[in-house]
Amino acid sequence: MEQSKNNSHLTILGIESSCDDTSASVWKNGTIQSNVVASQQIHEEYGGVVPEWASRKHQQNILPTVQISLQKAGITLAEVDAIACTQGPGLMGSLLVGHSFAKGLAMAVDKPYVNVDHIDAHVLAHFIDGEIPSLPFLCLLVSGGHTQLVTVGLDYHIEVLGKTLDDAAGEAFDKAGKMLNLPYPAGPQIDRLAEQGDPKSFTFNTPKVDALDFSFSGLKTSILYFLQKEVRKDKDFISKNIFDLCASIQHTIVSYLITKLEKAMDQTGITEIGIAGGVAANSELRRSLSTLAIKRHGKAYIPKFEYCTDNAAMIAFAGEIKLQKEEYGTLTDVCYTRKK
Repeated sequence: MEQSKNNSHLTILGIESSCDDTSASVWKNGTIQSNVVASQQIHEEYGGVVPEWASRKHQQNILPTVQISLQKAGITLAEVDAIACTQGPGLMGSLLVGHSFAKGLAMAVDKPYVNVDHIDAHVLAHFIDGEIPSLPFLCLLVSGGHTQLVTVGLDYHIEVLGKTLDDAAGEAFDKAGKMLNLPYPAGPQIDRLAEQGDPKSFTFNTPKVDALDFSFSGLKTSILYFLQKEVRKDKDFISKNIFDLCASIQHTIVSYLITKLEKAMDQTGITEIGIAGGVAANSELRRSLSTLAIKRHGKAYIPKFEYCTDNAAMIAFAGEIKLQKEEYGTLTDVCYTRKK
């Protein structure tokens, strides 16, 4: 297997604004020099991201975030070789802020700029630093908006093997958490509470989808109907069983994801495996990945936590790859809300 290497001497400014985090990062001489993230707390009271609020906050945050990132990296804008920015997928209003800013900045300082796919960047986060996977590499991408199984081949070529047909794994965690009266984002709350529960206390319908695709809408409905039925019997059912409910829901989602990943290993013969995206922070998913790698005599990889959530470091790194391939952006490029 071929080991990927980063030998670039380029300096890339990465910009990310696909959802509710504004981020800027500097990649210089093959390492991340800064990775600044401005998060938006305002969405918590609404139980989810409000697109209009998100885009307004991006407008407020993007200039100071870029300035701080350059300062932390110890460079000026003139020293940047190129600017990389998320083109999609994501919330259109949020994407437009970062994308328009990046194009305008590139034009103002006469630097090339490149478009980066947000999902691809999450996968490529494995190759930023630390222990780097050998190629070919099999990755399960799990976040609030996306769930995919992909392979990474020579020249970082990404091929999609399977994807969700409806909702994402992270969204399933958040919606289940809302049913349990947990604050947004609910994924980390479920993970924490599940540590004290029995994952086999309750069972929910496992989605049945052919091949390597995913579906989570049926699972969410199963959880909803189950809770409604039990609450009719005992209005305090959720609070009395919160630990076991969290453990059971988490176990159902994680087992489903790992089963699909193992099936992909069977089909591809690839034993270098990893997870990426915000849900990669889930403790049971991380343990299950390691267990699967041991079982299949493979090796498991997980990016640093700061590269799992939305961040510009992965955008800057992915941008360098596109620059090496001379895949430049143009001023007429537009954003997209769904994967092309």
